[in-house]
Amino acid sequence: MNTPLLILIAGPYRSGTDGDPARIAANLERLEQASAPIFRLGHVPMIGEWVALPVLRTLEADVVDGDVMYDTAHRLLQHCDAVLRLPGASAGADKDVEIARERGLPVYFSIDEIPAA
Repeated sequence: MNTPLLILIAGPYRSGTDGDPARIAANLERLEQASAPIFRLGHVPMIGEWVALPVLRTLEADVVDGDVMYDTAHRLLQHCDAVLRLPGASAGADKDVEIARERGLPVYFSIDEIPAA
């Protein structure tokens, strides 16, 4: 058995939504739908928004320096072992892939590419 990986699921969250909360929620649901198959393969799925949203809600407005969503994903990538890049335009997800590749992490574009733990 391989060691379980912490896999960041990257894809559109705010992209293409024009700020519409229903479309943003639909994007998050799409990201979350990838979590169960990753878990079934024996790995730990991670979505940056799962961490960033509570931080964003509790930070004081004058304390926010930069984009909490992007910053959180980039910090998470220091702990992740791989990235699953879901389809759809997303500058943030593209940046996640770039960072993962710079770190030498595997980048998957389909659940079927992820080996079982």
